[in-house]
Amino acid sequence: MAIEQLFEAMPLHYLQHGISKFGAANVALAVFVTAALGVLADYGWMLYLRSKMPPGPFPFPIIGNTYYLPDNKPWVYFEQLSRKYDTPLITFWIGRNPTVWINDAWTANELLDKRAGIYCSRPRMLVFAELGAGQSNLVNMITTTQAERDRFRVQRKLMHQGVGIQQVKRYRGFQNDESKVVAYDLLSTPQDYVEHFERYATSVVSIIGFGRRVADPKDPIITEVIAVMHRAADLNVPGKTFPMLLETFPVLAKVPTEIAPWKHGLGRRGGSHRGHDFFYSLAAEANENPGHEDCYAKLLFKEAPKYNLKPQEISALSGNLFGAGSDTSSSTLITAVLAMRAFPETLIPAWEELDRIVGSGRSPSFEDEVNLPYMRAFVKEVFRWRSVAIIGGQPHAPVQDDYYNGYLIPKSTWVQGNVWAIHRNERDFPDPDCFNPGRFMKGSADARPFPGEKGYMTFGWGRRVCSGQALAEQGTWLTVARLVWGFRIEPARDERGQPLPVDIFDYTNGLNMRPNLFKVNITPRSEAIRQTIVREGEQALADLAQFEGETRYRMSTFYSKK
Repeated sequence: MAIEQLFEAMPLHYLQHGISKFGAANVALAVFVTAALGVLADYGWMLYLRSKMPPGPFPFPIIGNTYYLPDNKPWVYFEQLSRKYDTPLITFWIGRNPTVWINDAWTANELLDKRAGIYCSRPRMLVFAELGAGQSNLVNMITTTQAERDRFRVQRKLMHQGVGIQQVKRYRGFQNDESKVVAYDLLSTPQDYVEHFERYATSVVSIIGFGRRVADPKDPIITEVIAVMHRAADLNVPGKTFPMLLETFPVLAKVPTEIAPWKHGLGRRGGSHRGHDFFYSLAAEANENPGHEDCYAKLLFKEAPKYNLKPQEISALSGNLFGAGSDTSSSTLITAVLAMRAFPETLIPAWEELDRIVGSGRSPSFEDEVNLPYMRAFVKEVFRWRSVAIIGGQPHAPVQDDYYNGYLIPKSTWVQGNVWAIHRNERDFPDPDCFNPGRFMKGSADARPFPGEKGYMTFGWGRRVCSGQALAEQGTWLTVARLVWGFRIEPARDERGQPLPVDIFDYTNGLNMRPNLFKVNITPRSEAIRQTIVREGEQALADLAQFEGETRYRMSTFYSKK
């Protein structure tokens, strides 16, 4: 029978079914072959880049090195890899995306400071930026085009007008008063030291931003906003689970949040743009209130027509004050208390210096800093010993291909400074986990060369250095000096009277790490000092009364009404 006759003899529905089945199989095979070829081509490109980039673990197709990531504190793992490969730069593949980790201060200085014009941009960040604070936010902004660079300069200029080096000197009065209130509150409820530090740090930035102080440690502006900051910091830690894997598979971000469990916790619109409308509302409220004409919110609204500021930009710039000032500053103070508790011998020379220069009739002031070299060194060691922004903040990205010691760092690659490894390098900081202010004393046998004048890299590098650095350094020095001057930080004791130990490695896992809660016994050093703390605290509260006020907004209810 001829082939034509065979087809004619077949029932029509059988013929159609057979062709359909045959076609479907071909389509499936074609899809599989195409996908396989795509994976092979992509993997070939990964291996090519690997041959040019700094060394690191061998990546697998699609998943890269992600499987090897530890569940907690990946910066410790990257430090170990740097030692294993005996190189300051390592490449680690999060899925298909390579990240170059810098584990050495001198290399960080060479790339991120000396070549700041190249490493001035950010990579595309899906989770923290596009689904989070926004890629147009100053913190996350990509600057590969002239228009983007121009916008970056505008926002950076406005941020400097709020918390630049010269501006923060104007805030010393109320910052000093809020610091005195911390000491005053510690007399009555020393066990709540974490809340007192959070209230202090948040109140300072709230006065700067909105002209309103935060008097109550339970104020929602503290509890709710800091909780959001912690959540954002957790999201930005490199990980092998969602949502960080969205960076490798951005198509998954298009799945509706309602049916995408990997997007839960990222906020509205499948992202955490939660702060945008909220902080804009706080700024608008402050702008409408009479008085405090120099608060940052009023400056932004005044400059908005000149720079064509969008509401989202006003919101982001206002919200960045909290991100850069409240969580990080309070975490640094908690670390200072941990250091005092774990290394009490370092307090003896501090007390001698403070008693000689300051005495007991008043607490330290900003003017005393020049005469207190040991306290300056003490605070520098706080910043070095356990830096809050443990991976140097957001990743940098080169605006062009770059080479370092023969290694390629491709354009737009994630480049991250591992501050944990940088500040624990035995060459620069022998016995790095020991809290030793002597490292920063001129002429000390413990001092070592270090790039830059500060001696630490806590606040980042180049054009992406933390905008709030001057404010944080200023306030941290004064508050730590006042804590050391005023109090003994001694072991808390259990029901049998035995001292409770503290663990200097027990820190949170977020991008901005802080010690997990620990108990200490905080008492005034003398009766004369206690009386001084009371007198100064009561006067500070009277001076701060001009900033008292309430806001009608709460983050927890703000979006439920929309």
